[in-house]
Amino acid sequence: MLRTDRLVLSPPSPDDAEAIFAACQDPVLQQYTTVPAPYERHHADDFIAKTQTWWDEGAEVTWAIRADGLLVGMIGVHALKDEEGEIGYWMADAARGQGYLVEAGRAVVDVALDPQGLALVRLGWRAIAGNIASARAARALGFRYEGLLRQGLHGPRGHHDGWIAALLPTDVRMPQPWPVLAD
Repeated sequence: MLRTDRLVLSPPSPDDAEAIFAACQDPVLQQYTTVPAPYERHHADDFIAKTQTWWDEGAEVTWAIRADGLLVGMIGVHALKDEEGEIGYWMADAARGQGYLVEAGRAVVDVALDPQGLALVRLGWRAIAGNIASARAARALGFRYEGLLRQGLHGPRGHHDGWIAALLPTDVRMPQPWPVLAD
């Protein structure tokens, strides 16, 4: 469990299934993530069960982001292998724009790069090209933009161009210029 000023991050539980199901009905979330579409109730139950298996196997760590006791998003470090991993996240529509993602992201980045935590030497980030909100959050966390993977991201809706970035333990975690973000 991780805590920030406003949030509690804890593994998803069966009690979260309805909130996950509701959040995953959002067409924007379906467009930019690998959640199934259409997203059915059993997908939420399956996801929760998988997260426990991933924790147990050390393949991935996933936290539900909670504000005032309500599930507002998910965040995790995926593809854990050879001291590397990749951050991934989504926010429920009603929770966007409140700074929750960056707040949760800072806690997760701290754990991922801490020698006493996951001790990663590289924390990657990838998103479908055009996912400005995800890119802004990654930039705010200090990720360095590294380029475009042409048709390099594969998900349930096919192949997509993808933006990639990374953060190393030695990087200063301050926003850097990203050529794909005009602001």
